[in-house]
Amino acid sequence: MNILVLYAHPVETSFNAGLHRLIVERLTAAGHTIDDCDLYAEDFDPRLTRGERLDYHNQRGPEDPAAPYVERLLRADALVLAYPVWNYGFPAILKGFFDRVFLPGVSFKLVEGKVQPSLHNIRKVAAITTYGGSRFRAVLMGDPPRKLIKRMLRATVKPGASVTYLAHYAMNLSTDETRKAFMTKVAASMDAF
Repeated sequence: MNILVLYAHPVETSFNAGLHRLIVERLTAAGHTIDDCDLYAEDFDPRLTRGERLDYHNQRGPEDPAAPYVERLLRADALVLAYPVWNYGFPAILKGFFDRVFLPGVSFKLVEGKVQPSLHNIRKVAAITTYGGSRFRAVLMGDPPRKLIKRMLRATVKPGASVTYLAHYAMNLSTDETRKAFMTKVAASMDAF
């Protein structure tokens, strides 16, 4: 399977960086083809420009700044996201990826004013994430990142696609044992992917 791994964390020594390395290693070992998109390392610009917004509903061409990322997304059979949850949301760079790449004609079509999801090349999705706070606090806030993956992204990809969400909550209170247990869980998920 051709898997696009979207990674969004700026610190190469972070726990998230370790998760990212584990994800790529395990998926590669399982025989998948990996397109490893480290948004920070690639210096992805998350800002939607004025011109991009004005042309949002128009067909984009190869000269569009987001075109290489659109091509990578459309080549993928699966999507694995690795990121921290900050302020109960995606890191800005990942949110910007969705804003600039999940375009009309790419992830959805407008037909007679109605949205029709169209990212049907994606047959599997997994999100691997960490939260500073507890699951309870995330639930109190509505846990937007979980809902965006489990609802919005699920509705955008191939109908019936498998969508997995693995989260390590309470990173602020984590221990070597809790982090190791989560890494084991992620490794098993990627081995079975």
